[in-house]
Amino acid sequence: MVADEPIRLGLIGTGLAVEQLHWPALRRMPDRYVVTAFADRSAEQAARFAAYSGVDGSRYHADHRDLLARDDVDAVLVSVPIPVLYGIARDALIAGKHLLCEKPTGTDEEQARAFLDFEREFPDRVVLVAENYFYRDDIRHARALLDDGAIGKLHLMAYRRAGQMVPREGRFNGTPWRQKPQYRGGVHLDAGVHDIAQIRMLCGEVVRVHGAVQWANSTIDSPSDLALNLIFASGAIGNYTACYSEVPVPEEPNDMRLYGTEGVLVLSGPERERRVTLTRADGTTRTDVFRGIDNGYYGELCDFADAVRHGEPVVGTIAQSVANMRIVLAALDSADEATVVPLDVPVEGGVPLWRPRGAEGLFDGLPGEHENSDKVTVDTRPWSP
Repeated sequence: MVADEPIRLGLIGTGLAVEQLHWPALRRMPDRYVVTAFADRSAEQAARFAAYSGVDGSRYHADHRDLLARDDVDAVLVSVPIPVLYGIARDALIAGKHLLCEKPTGTDEEQARAFLDFEREFPDRVVLVAENYFYRDDIRHARALLDDGAIGKLHLMAYRRAGQMVPREGRFNGTPWRQKPQYRGGVHLDAGVHDIAQIRMLCGEVVRVHGAVQWANSTIDSPSDLALNLIFASGAIGNYTACYSEVPVPEEPNDMRLYGTEGVLVLSGPERERRVTLTRADGTTRTDVFRGIDNGYYGELCDFADAVRHGEPVVGTIAQSVANMRIVLAALDSADEATVVPLDVPVEGGVPLWRPRGAEGLFDGLPGEHENSDKVTVDTRPWSP
């Protein structure tokens, strides 16, 4: 394909992830992508996609293999249930297509290793596993602050996620395959890998984990709670707590706090208004506010397009996704065996910091708003009991 022409993209799976996450970004990128075909086992779901996207219904295929046989598809976005990700991803690579694939890399350790084999089997294909947290503006900004030494040496991480999770129509937790998952760990492998991606991006690689789980949600056939202690290669320690409750819970901060020798960094706020607050050793603070940043899907698609058209390396590699997945699996192993589980450092150099191609800043050309404010904290006295 010509480097500056839009990538001819085929969509395999047109469900909620495409409707709510990928399509809102794709429609803003006509210079990078044109959807030339789409496939879904559900004709009703496919018709819904055609209606809201404007893509001609004649480009629909009930069988993904018919889409892969088309000459007018350069790359595919595979967004299907986790148990069938691997097989369809492999079909796409065999058909000669570049691959943007939803996470995680399969259902268990065996499939994770099979995904890793793609890098050896198909070296001429671009493969990006869709971990949007690697591309989220607030997380990338926090990473840049850490790289600049804003809090000194990290020594402690605390990350909490808690909220009610019961099946509701039109939401991700309402899909039947998520209620009775055919993949290890259920919600902690499906959604939890995002939080692990954030942890690895900001804290570095994990070398040991000790986890415990609870089954306290009768609406999902998987552990609802995970408490995980982590030790990082840097020597820092951390705790990650995830609670997917069946009953309503009080409003939770759901934030990540990073404690360093020279300051503290807090990532907080809902999707509509992400905040990164730096408290320095002298008591001054700076808060950066991000609105309308789309959670990183736009940046993810930029990275994939630049790899396909210009040969740029991607951040969301198979190896990075497998590294996220293996921490979740190790946490489950630890809970099953009531022991500390060691981990090999999986990716040399950790997670790279993505920047838009050709941009000087972190946010050039990306959607959303970013503002910041500095202020002096009133009370800087040390705490005492």
